[in-house]
This record gives sequence, C-alpha cells and structure tokens, in this order.
Amino acid sequence: MEVLNYKKFRVTDEMFASKGKRFLNYLIDLGFFYALFILLGVLLYIIAEITGSEGLYDFLIELENVNPIIDRLLTAVLLVIYYTILESLSQKTIGKLITRTKVVLENGERPPFEVFVKRSLCRIIPFDPISFLGKKGWHDSISKTYVVDDNVFNEQKRQHKNYQELGALNE
Repeated sequence: MEVLNYKKFRVTDEMFASKGKRFLNYLIDLGFFYALFILLGVLLYIIAEITGSEGLYDFLIELENVNPIIDRLLTAVLLVIYYTILESLSQKTIGKLITRTKVVLENGERPPFEVFVKRSLCRIIPFDPISFLGKKGWHDSISKTYVVDDNVFNEQKRQHKNYQELGALNE
C-alpha cells in the first residue's frame, strides 16, 4: 500500500492580500483611529461643559497646543496599542475586518501576542506604510507574518486538510 507524504500547510503567494486591499486596510485603520480620538475629544469636551470641570477643559486646551514631537510620540504609542489590541484579539483590525483579510504565520497559524506587539512596533518605522508596496511590508517581514485574503486562505486550508485526511484513509 502506498503511503502519502504528509505536507505541512504553508502560506503561498496566491493567499496574500492584494496591494489594493493592503492600502485600503491602512486607510480604513488610520481613518478609524483618528475618528475614534476626535470622538473621544468631543465627548470629553461635552463632559467638561456639562459638569463645568475647568480642569478637564484646561487639559483639552493643553492637548490642542501640545509640542508636535510629543504629539507624534503619543500618536505612535496609541497606534501601537490600537494595532496590538485589535490584531491580538482577532488577527484583524477594522480595515482587515472590512476587507476580509487577516494576519497569520507562515504555517497559517495564529501569531502569539508577542508577535503582534513586534508587528505593531514596526509600524512606527518611518516609511513603513509604503513598504507594503513591495512583496511584503516591513512590519510583515520583521515579524515574520503574512496578511492573507480570508476566502482564499480558508479554501486552501480546507483543501489541505481534506488532502491530509484522504492520505490517512488510504493507509
């Protein structure tokens, strides 16, 4: 009886999310991120007005006049937190949820938390947002992750599983 060789599942080029989807992910996530903080600012302003809290009002005024370097550092920290939390919870950000893409390791498995942290930290590298115009973005390459199209990935994974089960039945 012939024994089939078991092959480990691997992410292949045809599973990669398109550059268009990657760019759309970036735009959606950036838009959502800024909208979230604008909404938070408006909410805090309304609370300050309703409660008459001069301390909160003064804090909001100070935020408007913050040093540009501090502003960029704070924004970078908040972006790292945004990406780390969302991707570690579901392998997706809001952009990836909308475009039906997700982050996986080379073997198709879910990355561990520390990989999402590394991936998120890499996003603050200057010019990282345009690095995905190559085959992989820097935050993908450094963290050894892949952004894949959900539909193509799930179908390939299903076919791989069926092939492996067929091999087990033939033994």
